[in-house]
Amino acid sequence: MKETILVIGGCRSGKSSFALDYANRHFRQKVFLATCEALDDEMKRRISRHREARGSDWKTIEEPKKLTEAVESLRSQAEVILIDCLTLWVSNLLMDGEGEEQILSRVEDLIELIQKVPQSIIVVSNEVGAGIVPENKIARIFRDIVGLVNQRVAACSDTVVLTVAGLPHVIKGKLR
Repeated sequence: MKETILVIGGCRSGKSSFALDYANRHFRQKVFLATCEALDDEMKRRISRHREARGSDWKTIEEPKKLTEAVESLRSQAEVILIDCLTLWVSNLLMDGEGEEQILSRVEDLIELIQKVPQSIIVVSNEVGAGIVPENKIARIFRDIVGLVNQRVAACSDTVVLTVAGLPHVIKGKLR
């Protein structure tokens, strides 16, 4: 049965680990859709460690900006697509010069596609609204857009899981 799950939490809260574990337990054919760009050596090492931790039974697609197009291209290639993560995707789009309206339009396209594809979709995103108000304009814009993106994806998801200190808490729907 198709399901859409949003896994949200702060940095190092365990959200990616939870999403991977859930997918490994419930699906055989899995695609990991990574939005991170390897812009420096530290990030390259981080990506390599994550790839090794996933193992060989995961197909990995790296797409930092054209997320909807990537999901569309995977329409019947797996049982589940794990998108990790929306936060980096929004950051990539902002750094590429896109504004709030453009990004939210892309999100609406992604949501529409998520509802149409036959696969289950697990989406990972950071909860960015629980901290202090950032001191600079671009950080505030980023926080605000990610907050809106998370709200919209949560609204269309069957299940929303909040991870805190490595512990998953279902805040909408239920897990199988």
